Amino acid sequence: MRILVVNGPNLKLLGTREPDIYGQETLDGILARLAERAAKADVELKTFQSDIEGEIVSVIGAARGVYDGIIINPAAYTHTSVAIRDAIAAAGIPTVEVHLSNVHRREPFRHTNLTAPVCIGQIMGFGGTGYLLALDGLLAKLR
Repeated sequence: MRILVVNGPNLKLLGTREPDIYGQETLDGILARLAERAAKADVELKTFQSDIEGEIVSVIGAARGVYDGIIINPAAYTHTSVAIRDAIAAAGIPTVEVHLSNVHRREPFRHTNLTAPVCIGQIMGFGGTGYLLALDGLLAKLR
């Protein structure tokens, strides 16, 4: 089983970026916990982070036939990117969307979500633990 983990803009700043909203855990720390959980489940993870929309679109587009599932935190692109939404739909790979914060408790512009309708599920508000929950949920659907 192979899972692609895609992280969008500004997530490399976790740990120092608005810790009252996003917590103090770094992206590397979150991904290390996720890798540990994946290894126990005999799952191979490939991780990718970019601040560039086109790079995210390209990596999702190249995932078809290579990965069994995708975990994605599109970050701010959640609210703006038709291109990422279309890439997820076109790839045809079961995808779970993750958000560290509960976007519905935040600014109104964050309530618009373009990517969730093409995902099999969405997890938000649990910080880095949301990635572990996403993996568990994705594996439950795939196995």
